[in-house]
Amino acid sequence: MEFKYDPAAGGFQINRNKPPREKKPRKAIGSKGARVAINLAVTLAFALVYYYISLPALNLHAEECYGFVFLLCLVYCGCAVLTSGFTGEGAKGYFQFVKKQCRVPFFLVAALVVVALAGALTSWVVLRANAYQKLLTVQPGDFAAEVDEIRYDQIPMLDGASAQRLGDRKLGELADMVSQFEVAGDYTQINYQGRPVRVTPLRYGDIVKWFNNRASGLPAYLVIDMVTQNVEVVRLADGMKYTTAEHFSRNLYRHLRFRYPTMMFDTPVFEIDEDGTPYWVCAKREKTIGLFGGDDNRGAVLVNAITGECAYYEEVPAWVDHVYSAGLIIQQYDYYGRYHNGFWNSILGQRDVSVTTDGYNYLARGDDVWVYTGVTSVGGDESNIGFLLSNQRTKETRYYAVAGAEEFSAMGSAEGQVQQMRYAATFPLLLNIADQPTYFMALKDAASLVKMYAMVNVSQYQIVATGASVMDCEANYRAMLRQNGLIGDGQAEVAPSEASLERGGVIAELRSAVIGGDTYYYLRFEGEDAFSVRASAAVVPLAPLLSVGDEVTVYYRNDGVGQYWIDAYDLAIL
Repeated sequence: MEFKYDPAAGGFQINRNKPPREKKPRKAIGSKGARVAINLAVTLAFALVYYYISLPALNLHAEECYGFVFLLCLVYCGCAVLTSGFTGEGAKGYFQFVKKQCRVPFFLVAALVVVALAGALTSWVVLRANAYQKLLTVQPGDFAAEVDEIRYDQIPMLDGASAQRLGDRKLGELADMVSQFEVAGDYTQINYQGRPVRVTPLRYGDIVKWFNNRASGLPAYLVIDMVTQNVEVVRLADGMKYTTAEHFSRNLYRHLRFRYPTMMFDTPVFEIDEDGTPYWVCAKREKTIGLFGGDDNRGAVLVNAITGECAYYEEVPAWVDHVYSAGLIIQQYDYYGRYHNGFWNSILGQRDVSVTTDGYNYLARGDDVWVYTGVTSVGGDESNIGFLLSNQRTKETRYYAVAGAEEFSAMGSAEGQVQQMRYAATFPLLLNIADQPTYFMALKDAASLVKMYAMVNVSQYQIVATGASVMDCEANYRAMLRQNGLIGDGQAEVAPSEASLERGGVIAELRSAVIGGDTYYYLRFEGEDAFSVRASAAVVPLAPLLSVGDEVTVYYRNDGVGQYWIDAYDLAIL
């Protein structure tokens, strides 16, 4: 602001216009070679830090690789603007500068954009629907012939949530660990020494506890038997030092990336081999359609969680159960079911279009774990047209054309059977009971404690049986199948367990109770202080004929649940 005398205006006038300030030109730093060296040094330093933190795969099939290179080019160009002393105006000025002075990063970004667009186009499902449909090979199967019946004492009774509760409770009993460690949320279902179990490692409670315990590593992992519900804490002579709970170079993701910089990986899965050695199974992810489409796995890198030793196997050892995740298999079947008559049919005509239902579970067959999920029509009705079993190690996939209730309808049917108790059903497990596809599920109370079990026939979901134990549930279910004419008398008996036990005595006290529509008889023998035998009238026809003073021999099998009574499957009155 300045004052100026103007006679024509009759006095002083105020000039409010500020004189323009001249921009001071920025000085270039050193020679051209020195500036290039500085730009490269800054870009390299940024690349190392970013790579260490974000761990992008250096692979043209990986989307994050393009972002990584683009970011490096941007950093280099920004450094070039600063070190050259350039003071351009507007976006156009900076664009012209980058085009002339940063030709290599400029044309590299342009080339990557072209490659990415071409890769996205060649991966577009509209153009490659046939290729997506062929990602999964599905063979028709015969359920009764291919899925073996299992004894009631081999039926997995735990879902993931129940296993987690047991694991947390077990760790709380270990005074030397509970203050420093927590149970990780993995709970991977595997077949271990012929038994279905869930395994999970420990993890550090927080960063301070990691700092205090990092030298010896994680001291144990948990094995939860899905049949007996027994939780075993396996203590390790040498702790696990390579896990997802580690930091810096021992972090599993960083450990993998530094050894396999170009590989893409699926989510690592915690498993143990038959000797109990902990491993991480890191499936190698590939894009098989164009540059970015057709996710599939091929082999896996096995990482020893104790030593960090790594090895890639295109054909993994037989003890490995998880190479193909449930999510990947379900995604590939959805492609198969949607596009086997072309892309446009999946939108317009929708002839023979099918998709998986919302939910899945696992089935132990032989030495492998198979993913189970239902298959329904794309119309979204409340029934299945069949179901799918897929081997998570080999991706062998079978489709069984069995029309019936979808899983959530079966869950509702089981809950309705005990509606007065307001139990909630877990997502069902698919079993072969007397050659009948059967949904098996646990019924939980409001505290998520398992109170009963239910079996629902897939084809006729009005056939619902419940029981306080798995043995009772199966016995009631077989009785209902016989009553409805689905099986004969020879299939009505519960399959025997490995060892049949017996005990006898004179009945000192006898009581009965009705549970879930079935009558149960409770026996106390002379010389005992508590009731020790329970017999269901649906399972043991002679149970209603018992009287105090009768001498009986009770035949039973230990179901491993740890109840205070034993469940009779037969008895003889002497």
